Amino acid sequence: MTADRFPESKALAITAARAADDKKADDTIVLSVGELLNITEYFVVTSAPNRRLVRTIVESIEEVVGLEHDRKPLRLEGLSEAQWVLMDYGDVVVHVFVDEMRQYYEIERLYRDVPRVEWRPDEAVAAG
Repeated sequence: MTADRFPESKALAITAARAADDKKADDTIVLSVGELLNITEYFVVTSAPNRRLVRTIVESIEEVVGLEHDRKPLRLEGLSEAQWVLMDYGDVVVHVFVDEMRQYYEIERLYRDVPRVEWRPDEAVAAG
């Protein structure tokens, strides 16, 4: 399975999800999209009720991933508007939405058939 093929990518995606969650992001999910897309391995999708919190979440993810994985995004798009920020790490793409934009684009629906990665400690214990 994809999750076992790229453990470093999976670890980075989980780090990003946890960093978002630590800043009170809403409904953070990690999707294993590698077998479907062939251009990246994981999507992290999360949201916040306002643009200010979107910015805070993006900054936190960038800082924590930098500290734990010594990586910076290859591209960072949408930060000035802070409605849908895309953080491209190559093997992992993080999408941070303001709630209304996430509901509008329904990115999870587009990828409903790909596996979800359990990233919370209690979910990992339950899955393992």
